[in-house]
Amino acid sequence: MKRILFIATGGTIASKNSGSGLTPVMTSDDLLACVPEIAETCRVDAVQLFNLDSTNICARHWLEIAGAVERNYETYDGFVVTHGTDTMAYTAAALSYLMQDIAKPVVLTGAQKSAYLRDTDARRNLADAFAFASDGRAFGVNVVFDGNVILGTRAKKTRTRSFNAFASIDYPDVALMRDGKPFYYLTDAKPQTAPCFYRAMNEKVFVLKMIPGLSPNIFSYLNEECDGLVIESFGSGGLPDYDNDEFFFRLKEFTARGKTVVCTTQVEREGSALDTYEVGRKLLACGNVLEARSMTLEATVTKLMWALAADRERVGELFESPVRHDIF
Repeated sequence: MKRILFIATGGTIASKNSGSGLTPVMTSDDLLACVPEIAETCRVDAVQLFNLDSTNICARHWLEIAGAVERNYETYDGFVVTHGTDTMAYTAAALSYLMQDIAKPVVLTGAQKSAYLRDTDARRNLADAFAFASDGRAFGVNVVFDGNVILGTRAKKTRTRSFNAFASIDYPDVALMRDGKPFYYLTDAKPQTAPCFYRAMNEKVFVLKMIPGLSPNIFSYLNEECDGLVIESFGSGGLPDYDNDEFFFRLKEFTARGKTVVCTTQVEREGSALDTYEVGRKLLACGNVLEARSMTLEATVTKLMWALAADRERVGELFESPVRHDIF
């Protein structure tokens, strides 16, 4: 039987009503006790890294999860991480950049309802996650949820209440879990090189969501506080000129300070295309502006955090190099 390390971090799946709302209190052992059939699938050891609502999870927690995998990589055949759904897509993307070329599976899962409840998706998601982590063909960072296996770089939470909460954006699912077995849609070859673990993220990244009439004075803050900027623009992408080109002047000032700008779109699917319209071409002409194209916002943000920390001189090259089908 495969040896799987269970890394519990909290989330709805581990929550009970505290009297002031749901809060994570169930431990990794409590969760395993809810699904005793997991013991028939694999041998499990468990570690409780923290027990948080995923709203409170940020880069230091991503690094802690990646560190737990790195320390135990040679000992276990796979890893299952339980996590709150609200920021699971950010964590899945971040782990995809922090742990590259891994030939073993790291599976994130959670639930829309607590494992403590009778009417819950938690038990199926847990069972599927361990089954997939135990499959010899599985590798890399994936989200397993509601029977779907999704690349960590393509996952997005698209529903707040329904059990089918996650979707793969602009890319096929990796596999479908049926009766405890994965049926693969994608059959990429496992990496043959040694895994590469990174141990830093630059959190000085800001997401600027454009709205009609937004003042370019926001750059007074951005210039002082941020090393990287993700602009969530309208449609195919671009910046407004509002008859004075102030946004473009302020953006050029920002990049002249050695800071990086990435343009993405507020539209969930089909990505940006900055060369389509004049407002997009003017943005590209500013220089040192990267384009996220088909990347999810979660992947865009975490990849920029990773690239800024990995090598400030090669941010553009690192960002535009595909990792687990994140950009094309």
